[in-house]
Amino acid sequence: MQDRDGTVASPDIMKPLVIRSLRRSNVRKKIAEYLFDISPSGSYTSEIAYNVRTTPTNVIGAIRGMNSRYRIDESLIYLKIVEQIYSGKNNDIKLYKLTDFGKKIIESMRDSRKRF
Repeated sequence: MQDRDGTVASPDIMKPLVIRSLRRSNVRKKIAEYLFDISPSGSYTSEIAYNVRTTPTNVIGAIRGMNSRYRIDESLIYLKIVEQIYSGKNNDIKLYKLTDFGKKIIESMRDSRKRF
């Protein structure tokens, strides 16, 4: 994983940042958990919005970042939790799915909830 200046950050360094980002935003957390539940499949923006009960604009902001409301450096794509894949005849459909790193994060969060 690379941080802003292009240096490579290990998953161990990224994990606290990712967990902090998920705890700061219920929308980010719900999106990651929804994508975990449907994994290994991906989903598109409006379907994610419907299933996590928010607007497509909030989903896009949480996944990609959007101005001041959703910071880009806390977005799910920037943190390498979610990846964007293209589908369709002309690659005109954007689907989002959880990365392997994202799966590990959600699993560890769920495990920690079970312990308490």
